[in-house]
Amino acid sequence: MSGGIAWVTGAGSGIGRACAQALAGAGWRLALSGRRAAALEETARLLPAGALVVPADLTDEAAVAAALARIAAELGPVTLLVNNAGSNVPRRHWHQLGAADARHLVGANLVAPFLTSLAVLPGMKAQGGGLIVQIASIAGKGGAPVSGPGYIAAKSGFIALSASLNAENGIHNIRSTCLCPGEVATPILDLRPTPPPAEERARMLQPEDIAQAVLFVAKLPERVCINEIVVTPTHNRFQAEAARAIAAL
Repeated sequence: MSGGIAWVTGAGSGIGRACAQALAGAGWRLALSGRRAAALEETARLLPAGALVVPADLTDEAAVAAALARIAAELGPVTLLVNNAGSNVPRRHWHQLGAADARHLVGANLVAPFLTSLAVLPGMKAQGGGLIVQIASIAGKGGAPVSGPGYIAAKSGFIALSASLNAENGIHNIRSTCLCPGEVATPILDLRPTPPPAEERARMLQPEDIAQAVLFVAKLPERVCINEIVVTPTHNRFQAEAARAIAAL
């Protein structure tokens, strides 16, 4: 599939930016979306051939449709969608969370990838196939209290969304791969109530690690559908204390 048109959401920083760089290096032509036009432009300047910058509120159906229409008109039909856009809030736990933030979390982490997936499906069917890579989270596998209930619930739904895409659209040669990373050293960590220090971030997954997973999936033959990949840091700080206790036995 190398050399096709890839639409990367949340491309202004972190995993999205790393995915754009990896895909551009493999010959893909890029469209970059997110809310922050300046950050998207910065990502585009890092790419050898640049990219089409399409700022959009991906929780808005009309904005998604307009973004896709512009991409199709200026680049061509999307063959790869990387659904990476997401968000969290500092006051994220049950005793802190307000209704507005709850709606924001579900919108950014579930409604947005739902709308973009819906948008690209007709075109992928018309061209005989396509690939969607969903960047979810290990939080969606249950647990990870640090993420908060809004994020956990939305990412759980995101994982189910990906599975249902494969169940119904494999017959159209459309594949959806859901990546579920553990902690990744991205700017979203700064939104935690207690942001982790630099030494801990250095041992986490890095954005380029997830980008390489996306590139791996994109290079597979169309007959291969990787339904889900769970990626965690080798040194999992949430398990480290128990591991050290076991090692001392």
